[in-house]
Amino acid sequence: MKMVKLPDHIIVNSSQRLQSLDALRGFDMMWIISVEGIIHGLAGATNLPIFNWMSNQLVHTKWDGFTFYDMIFPLFIFVAGVSMPFSFGKKFEGSGAIPSQVKKSIYWSLIKRTLLLILLGVIINGAQSLQGYDHTRFASVLGRIALSCFFAAFIFLNTSLRGQLIAFFILLFGYWALMTLIPVPGFGAGVLTPEGNLSGWLDRRFLPGEVLRKVYDPEGILSTVPAIATALLGVFTGRFLRFQTDKLSKLKKGLILLAAAVILLLLGLLWNQVFPINKNIWTSSFVLYAGGWSLLLLSLFYLVIDVWGMRKWSKPLVWIGMNSILIYMASHGVVNFESSSQFLFGGLINLTPEIWHSVWLWTGVAVIQLALLYFLYSRKLFWKI
Repeated sequence: MKMVKLPDHIIVNSSQRLQSLDALRGFDMMWIISVEGIIHGLAGATNLPIFNWMSNQLVHTKWDGFTFYDMIFPLFIFVAGVSMPFSFGKKFEGSGAIPSQVKKSIYWSLIKRTLLLILLGVIINGAQSLQGYDHTRFASVLGRIALSCFFAAFIFLNTSLRGQLIAFFILLFGYWALMTLIPVPGFGAGVLTPEGNLSGWLDRRFLPGEVLRKVYDPEGILSTVPAIATALLGVFTGRFLRFQTDKLSKLKKGLILLAAAVILLLLGLLWNQVFPINKNIWTSSFVLYAGGWSLLLLSLFYLVIDVWGMRKWSKPLVWIGMNSILIYMASHGVVNFESSSQFLFGGLINLTPEIWHSVWLWTGVAVIQLALLYFLYSRKLFWKI
């Protein structure tokens, strides 16, 4: 875990990085670090239908269903999957033998990153408050990112495209079978309520420490398995984007991704009829439906930024996207950006009507965060785990 300084060509050379991918990662992260606070504030201050609708979309669904907020987490995992074919390069695509020493180095790096993210997730959950083992939540957002990406990377490094597709379908249909066919003591098989589902029962029985929702954990043990499929969806997308042929222009690639997104959305809605779309237990239909929205957003970002060359507007998103874990950590307990905003802008905020204070407070948070991220980006400093 360290700050690294990347050379200019890695940052600006589009053959090395897709700006659309960094921008999409930043777009995903911006909602949970400050923009949601601005939207909730605008809804309260104006009561306009558009802001009320957006505010309602920026809360998680209680159980079955889907909101924009439910997409933020799987979108991040999806983007991480897209990055894998670019990070590992051609020689790591499972098409040939990888020297054992190289493999060991990659695996060791993956293991260290996974363990560190799990630890950071526990810290964000509040382990620093020292309330004891029983009151420590070990499952976390960062932990799920770490585990899903680790296993997706392992599959990617050791199988061909055919093997990766087989793994993807096994994960989705296997999870469906487990959740609908394995009986839960006291409830029976196929019960998908918060108390009666298999994933929640396993969390209550085997998840160490505190279970967040008492009867299940949204980042629990079994529900992490289909999240690997979310990362693999990203891997398939990254492989497709890296694939070079005269028959496939960037424009065609973007349009194919758009069509694939629609297909995934339809498949997710179809599966929803028998296995409801549900983020809390990360159902297989949720993987497809959230994957469809993720792919739709990526295709639009790719077309606008990397195909049509409209890049300047996305720069602030790139600042966020290239230090996404850093700003996530800072915004979730490490730095009190609200107090900083009140300290810097409180005098001006107090000059406005009280009903607008939340809007300006969170706007100040966004300004401070962007200033920090721009400072790091301009000096090519990025937090590497």
